[in-house]
Amino acid sequence: MTTSAELSRTDSPLPARPVTPLRMPTGFVGGWEIGIFILLLLLYGIGVWINPDFFGSTTALSALLRDASRYGVMAVGMTYVIVCKELDMSVGSIFGLVAVTFAILFDPARLGLPVGWALFGAVVVGLLCGAVNATLVARLRVPAFIATLSMLFIGRGLVLGVTGGQTISFTGRGVRSAFFSVGETNFLGFNSQILVFFAVAILGMIVLAKTRIGYETYAVGGNEQAAQYAGIATKWVRMRVYMISAVCATIAGLMYIAQDKGTTSQTGQGVELIVIASVIAGGSSVLGGRGRVLGACLGAAMVVLIDKVLREGVPMTRIIDVAGVKMEVRAYAQLPGGAVQACLGALLLAAVLIEPWAIRGGGAARIWARLRGREVLPAPGLGDAAIIGVQTRGGMAEARATSAHGLARLLARRDAVAVMLAVALWLVGLWLRPDFWASLDNTFSMLLAFTEIGLVATGLTFVIANGDIDLSVGSVLACAGGTAAYMMKEVSLPPLLAVVIALAVGVLCGVINGLLTTRFRLPAFVATLGMFYAARGVGAWLVEGRQLQGFSPNFNLIGRSVYEGLDRIGIAPGPGVLAQFTQALSTQTLFLGILATIAGIALGRTVIGQRVYAVGGSERAARYAGINTVSVRFWALVFSAFCAACAGVIYTAFMRSFNPSAGVLRELDGISSVIIGGGSVFGGYGTIIGSMAGAASITLIRSLLSLQILLPDGRSFVMPQHWINVVIGLILIGAVISDIWVRQEHIFARMFAWLRLARRPHPGDVA
Repeated sequence: MTTSAELSRTDSPLPARPVTPLRMPTGFVGGWEIGIFILLLLLYGIGVWINPDFFGSTTALSALLRDASRYGVMAVGMTYVIVCKELDMSVGSIFGLVAVTFAILFDPARLGLPVGWALFGAVVVGLLCGAVNATLVARLRVPAFIATLSMLFIGRGLVLGVTGGQTISFTGRGVRSAFFSVGETNFLGFNSQILVFFAVAILGMIVLAKTRIGYETYAVGGNEQAAQYAGIATKWVRMRVYMISAVCATIAGLMYIAQDKGTTSQTGQGVELIVIASVIAGGSSVLGGRGRVLGACLGAAMVVLIDKVLREGVPMTRIIDVAGVKMEVRAYAQLPGGAVQACLGALLLAAVLIEPWAIRGGGAARIWARLRGREVLPAPGLGDAAIIGVQTRGGMAEARATSAHGLARLLARRDAVAVMLAVALWLVGLWLRPDFWASLDNTFSMLLAFTEIGLVATGLTFVIANGDIDLSVGSVLACAGGTAAYMMKEVSLPPLLAVVIALAVGVLCGVINGLLTTRFRLPAFVATLGMFYAARGVGAWLVEGRQLQGFSPNFNLIGRSVYEGLDRIGIAPGPGVLAQFTQALSTQTLFLGILATIAGIALGRTVIGQRVYAVGGSERAARYAGINTVSVRFWALVFSAFCAACAGVIYTAFMRSFNPSAGVLRELDGISSVIIGGGSVFGGYGTIIGSMAGAASITLIRSLLSLQILLPDGRSFVMPQHWINVVIGLILIGAVISDIWVRQEHIFARMFAWLRLARRPHPGDVA
């Protein structure tokens, strides 16, 4: 037998090859990072050309690095999350909560604790948020986008509730504390936050690229099933990345508080967009298994630089006439309010498209081949993205509902609980304030609030039943409402034409969402997240951040009662029950009833609904059955945007004005309504009746939380409105966990079966 020693001799026909030790899957830097660095130089050169007074000084470079430091630190943690094929939407809220916690503990006007205790409390809050995210996603199996999105809204509600919407400042005391030197200029001439950023970035690079922690993160993100077969504790790895992200967000929050020596109720709002855009622009893939910390840090610098170039404006000289004397005044031509936010949303979408579609999917090569008249190769399969989970959940629960009879079958329906919840909530309100709750004014007010949520939930029912999600509905609402207001007030178009254009703009947003999701194969969550920021920015851009009002009375009738419309055309009913009914029923509620009825019939009684359920249950099986899954998902997103646009027009008509903050958090209300109404975030389920009951439940909860309760001693109590979003976020999390564990896993039946088995005597027991 030939030995290995003989085979390694020089006269052997098979030359020996040196054994190369295994290496980690990535290094510190690659071609992508070099490209970003070159792009940074070009962007900075554009800034110098546009505004040499600012970008031509060393102050601009120092300010750029200082402002990028906090985002860069958070991008380090987000890199671990995205490489692991996860997503963390809560980093902005953790950032804000950490800053607010420190401020409450340290501020002399509040608790006034020493800086050490304030730091300890802030760190504990940040780590607790990370632990909650990790537990929800890895242990309780809540989809990452639902878990972290709920934490985002809960965090914002907590920040508003704790601060009371006010600013907390402690400049005098902060100057005397050594901790706050982190936010000041050091003896080297630059802000000390930059040193913290470099330290965190270097540590993050080493751990991700050269340690077992990084190896396991890449393995789980690349192929979780293969990682399990390799003996990697995948659940622990997924929990760990959320803890790393929370630690980085905590550090960034402390950096912020050290610099500003105070905080506001808006701290952290929109930060998650910048961080996610930075990581994806830095080369990380939403498909998981790819990304480097250095790229994310450079991406953060690029996003901040683009923001500064857009915000600083172009210096110009204006000639003004003062009492016949012409004077030169230096000014800056800047983009109107909302334009920067719209550009950042577009940047996120562009950054997400580059890696999976243009490079890995060969989109750029296919376009180049078409331009040259060459053969176009088909796009390769890209696999699933970070938020796509297993579908066809709850089959056993559905089978139990089908086999049940009588009352049991009714109670087994997924939407029955929502109907009973809505009735119970209304009865609670009647019990608390019988003198007010059933009054005509309160009923009219609740119906108006219900209409807006109900319209959004109607479109979302189709999207969620498809297994997709639409986070842009609140922003599309604002964009359509802003368009209608702009067309009537600034362009002087008739109301009907303005409404048509507004609805067309909303549908266009849905078309973009649909194309990005189906044709460019982006996760619906990522595509609609970009539209979430872009559409709201466009809406604010149109009105230049102002509140427009003074519309045509005929347009305002869209948001008024049916009685006012009948009175306008001279056929209003006389005093009596009919008059009271038409006064309580609004035109928009009537419109919702018609639209919801049509949508309910289409979803529950036509082939359209069967295709939606089939795609949501198992897209692959639906494709094998001959269903055009691309078309089904596309039109669901378009219909969702149309419903949101209708809500935007109605909102503007009801308020008789337009505010750029319209539709804020309506995506949370809409998603909560569908899930409370029996819809599943995994797809395949959902009814319009359930969604309407869910919307009614959300409306009633908001009304109850804002109800003035009369106490026995004659005083009254009203819950601060800042806390309402916390309650709604908790309800959403509770509804999803109930859907997974109560309805799908049937955890109570399994628990009772285990208890019965435990009580059963064993054969070897002595009587």
